[in-house]
Amino acid sequence: QVQLVESGGGLVQAGGSLRLSCAASGRAFTNYAMGWARQAPGKLREFVAAISTTGTTTTYADSVQDRFIISRDNAQNTPNLQMKALKPEDTAVYYCGAHLARDEYVSGRVAEYHYWGQGTQVTVSV
Repeated sequence: QVQLVESGGGLVQAGGSLRLSCAASGRAFTNYAMGWARQAPGKLREFVAAISTTGTTTTYADSVQDRFIISRDNAQNTPNLQMKALKPEDTAVYYCGAHLARDEYVSGRVAEYHYWGQGTQVTVSV
């Protein structure tokens, strides 16, 4: 059974930082691009950031560009998300995801992801 388990969420004041991690089990994600998405109450799940199979290529949503950094754990092939300068509008449940990929392709579309974790809550207070 494939599982992605997020950790690192919590409550932080505006302007603060958090680091999200993702643990994987059930398969190797060597050939998968990995990413993060988020979903706020009453809204659709939206793409946040993604990284290619090699870790060379990354892509970000405009709303988090220059504030969030995605990286890839080489041992587990799972993504980390370093978030800084957090804003109240970043409040959401954050999900780790994976999609099968070749070469440096990495998707910014939630619908292309084959696997998602259960999510971790990030709350940013004013």
